[in-house]
Amino acid sequence: MPDVMADRRDAMRYPLIVMAEVTLLSIGTKVTARTSDVSRTGCYVDTLQPPPKGALIRLRLTQRAETFETDAQVMYVSPGLGMGVRFADSVSSAQLAILERWLAEAAKKL
Repeated sequence: MPDVMADRRDAMRYPLIVMAEVTLLSIGTKVTARTSDVSRTGCYVDTLQPPPKGALIRLRLTQRAETFETDAQVMYVSPGLGMGVRFADSVSSAQLAILERWLAEAAKKL
């Protein structure tokens, strides 16, 4: 049996629940969801109706008064549960600073 569930992540994920707005770029559909874990390169988004694997999305994560926003790609889907997404390589340094601050805070809680 192929290693379908093998962990192929290249960055440590931290338990971090923040509000997520997911926009499917191909048609502009927006869905409100939440994350369950986040890393520097991606996250898992809890949503009952995730877009298909490979879909390009705009992801907006909000915690308190801060927002992290980036394009991303759906890497895998758990039907009825959520999706794993990989952030675009072109995240700005200002956005990365927000994300890294959130991850540092989450790491302290481990």
